[in-house]
Amino acid sequence: MRIAIASDHAALEMKAALAAWLTEQGHEVNDLGPHDGTSVDYPDYGYKLASTVAGGAAERGVALCGTGLGISMAVNRNPDCRCAVVSEQLSAYFSRDHNDANVIAMGARMIGIEQAKACLATFLSTPFGGDRHVRRVDKLSNPPFVKEPV
Repeated sequence: MRIAIASDHAALEMKAALAAWLTEQGHEVNDLGPHDGTSVDYPDYGYKLASTVAGGAAERGVALCGTGLGISMAVNRNPDCRCAVVSEQLSAYFSRDHNDANVIAMGARMIGIEQAKACLATFLSTPFGGDRHVRRVDKLSNPPFVKEPV
């Protein structure tokens, strides 16, 4: 599988470990940076990752920052990306099975590398459940914005 990975400076070590592990697993990994410990802004790397996945250059994405929250918000600005923040395998499973997530986000300050690998393995091996979830997932890319309170 073609996988793009990006982080901010807080998750640099986790990104390097996951990129190496993904390569060992036989995946083609595109490391979008950063490549040193210089302080960077997570939205820049989240947008870059989202463009890579949405454009089809990668089938899945891995977004990392201190908590996983900020970079996931940046990725989710792209209507063709569905990024889920996870910290355990059950959430990783349902992010694929129910939500057809194409990007997983994790926080380097929240979980360790072994747990991140377990979440990522679950994320990559779980197919989209389809069926009743298709209608709901379609609404994520085409939201019916409401102008007045419901």
